[in-house]
Amino acid sequence: MAISSSPPIYNTDGTTTARSLLLATPEKYSSLSDFIDPSKPDNRDLLVKTYGDQGITGFLQLTGAVKAAGTADEVQWWEEGRLHNIQEFNNLGAGTAPAGTMNCVADDGSTALPIYVQKNDVIMTEDNQRLIVTGVSGTAVSVTALDGTVNALAADTGNRKAIILGNMYGQGSDQPQSFNQPQALKRTNPYMIVKGNFEVSGSQATNIGWVDLGGGEYRWYIKGEQDTRKRFMDHREMMLLFGEKASAGVTIGTDSEINGSEGYFSAVEDRGIVASPAVFTSGIGDTTNGIDELVLELDKQGAASEYAMYLDRANELAFDDAMANGLSSASSLTGVTAQFGAFNNDKDMAIELGFKSATRGGYTFHKHSWKLMNDPTLAGAVGTYHGALVPLTTVTDAGTGTKAPALELNYKAVNGYSREMEHWVTGGGVLGFNNGTKDTATFSYRSELALVTRAANQHVIIKG
Repeated sequence: MAISSSPPIYNTDGTTTARSLLLATPEKYSSLSDFIDPSKPDNRDLLVKTYGDQGITGFLQLTGAVKAAGTADEVQWWEEGRLHNIQEFNNLGAGTAPAGTMNCVADDGSTALPIYVQKNDVIMTEDNQRLIVTGVSGTAVSVTALDGTVNALAADTGNRKAIILGNMYGQGSDQPQSFNQPQALKRTNPYMIVKGNFEVSGSQATNIGWVDLGGGEYRWYIKGEQDTRKRFMDHREMMLLFGEKASAGVTIGTDSEINGSEGYFSAVEDRGIVASPAVFTSGIGDTTNGIDELVLELDKQGAASEYAMYLDRANELAFDDAMANGLSSASSLTGVTAQFGAFNNDKDMAIELGFKSATRGGYTFHKHSWKLMNDPTLAGAVGTYHGALVPLTTVTDAGTGTKAPALELNYKAVNGYSREMEHWVTGGGVLGFNNGTKDTATFSYRSELALVTRAANQHVIIKG
């Protein structure tokens, strides 16, 4: 019995199509794999840290900074001035006469300055003249040379310095009619508010990605939130390091006035020691631009015996070379006493925290690589700053007598409410947060804080 072929397909335009053209014949069926591929991609779910651990926080903690609560819009502290004062002057004249007049000036060249010398004081100039003060009128100080000769100050020699040796009085004379007030310098720093946020929609919060974020967690929004938090912490630390007070209040749009806040580098640039990057490349024995010059400057400032050095890679290598060429290494000290007080006098603890130590001129330097300075997307992109030397000591507050570390991180807090690190989530039912109407979850971060850099004159930054 013959089998008839299948009837044709009648198209709408009256033409016909042979049904055999539409049959799933083997040669046609073999091409379906081009459209349907049931195999799973050969995926590697490890997230590669292409740039390593990019976090930069830890500087303040490792240098011994403490945290303290603040209850005002700015933090204030007090620093003791020098016990002895140097009188700067110019225009000392009278040739070979026994008497002359010196015009007192401030170290910045202005005339609005305190006069430290008093009548009957004995002073000594830079060329070793011993002069006794016979009178003070404004900035003009009358002097007589004890050896009978006053050496004139040439007009082009600029300002000179005189130290106060003491005083001399005649028999039956009265006590001094004036005195120098003790110097307690009041310093202030406004608090700054640092903010950040991250947002994820409800739909994205339920999506599964290809990367294992740890512990079998594949929700990619978690990575976004983690990065945002870390970025916020890094921004907060960079503001504490590089922040600056505003010379005048800054208003942005309808925001309240922003006064800025003094960061670590601003404080040291203003009243501390600024060394050039050649401080380590010049090496040992150089008292004009090397480690020994730095040691001499620290002596002048009554500095602590221990320092934490945070350096970029170039200066770290230069310091290693200096160690090899004469600086005593704390790992193999012979007849040299290294200080490890900052690490409970435990050298192993210093090593565990990533510090390598060396000593020179009675100072122990604990070296640590500073990722912030090497990162080409952070301070490494600017190339101006190369490191910092922080004294590992406590200083005494001249106003309260309280002893505190050289660096203090202050944050606003009162009655259990702290603004050190605020974190909260709002959402319209997303991830279980039912305090909004928008189909998102918003992660918010906020800190209100200020850094206190005590005795900045003992701190060193490397800049240039």
